[in-house]
Amino acid sequence: MKRIRVIFILSIFLFLSCEKEKESKLVLKQDFDNNVLNTEIWNFDIGNGCPNLCGWGNNELQLYTKENVLVNNGKLIIKATKKDSSYFSGKIHTKKKFEFQYGTVEVRAKLPKGHGLWPAIWMLGNDIDKNIWPGCGEIDIMEHVGKEPNQVFTSLHNASSFGNTINSKKIEIKNVQEDFHVYKMKWTQDSIQFFIDNAKVYTYSPENKNDKNWPYNKPFYLILNLAIGGNFGGPEVDDSIFPQEFIIDYIKVYTI
Repeated sequence: MKRIRVIFILSIFLFLSCEKEKESKLVLKQDFDNNVLNTEIWNFDIGNGCPNLCGWGNNELQLYTKENVLVNNGKLIIKATKKDSSYFSGKIHTKKKFEFQYGTVEVRAKLPKGHGLWPAIWMLGNDIDKNIWPGCGEIDIMEHVGKEPNQVFTSLHNASSFGNTINSKKIEIKNVQEDFHVYKMKWTQDSIQFFIDNAKVYTYSPENKNDKNWPYNKPFYLILNLAIGGNFGGPEVDDSIFPQEFIIDYIKVYTI
């Protein structure tokens, strides 16, 4: 009987291990050790969004350029700069190159400092071209605004709640701009959970899911950017802060 019990316990252990392994299938790893951005995975957004989305939909001030996205010493660097009266920064995304449905995103990053800056790690539904925002859904893994230097935001936007959304959590982290932190999102068919340095900070899981409050049942793609000014980051910008850098150490995506 004891032997049967041991075999049963081992079987459960092996089963749980297999399930854990399924949940930990690494499908994207970007550690930037080759000191070059992989354009088979990443796209650049360029300019100010005009004519279709001037100010990138948020009255942002920056022009996005390829030159403001650097890879150096094993780090991805999105740099915010100012020349004369113009602001410049960078934005990259994986639309149509790397999209996934359900899984875990983990990003180790260091935030820039300064009033008017708005770095973000976020995702959009891959049907955005025909199902325009907010219907496509948005997952904000990390947002930070320089005017609130000790705060980090995690939020979700959808047709039931967008813009000044109620589906959001503000987390206080003292001196968050001084060090690298790990920002993580775990997404299943039932819920979306957010973590900072492996501590869970927010869970979104509407009880009665529908097309408006749960557009999170399709592939999404990743976005990294550093905005300047805008409805959330601004409106005022401290011009004495430039240049500033949003530094990403690594990005990992696991799927089931």
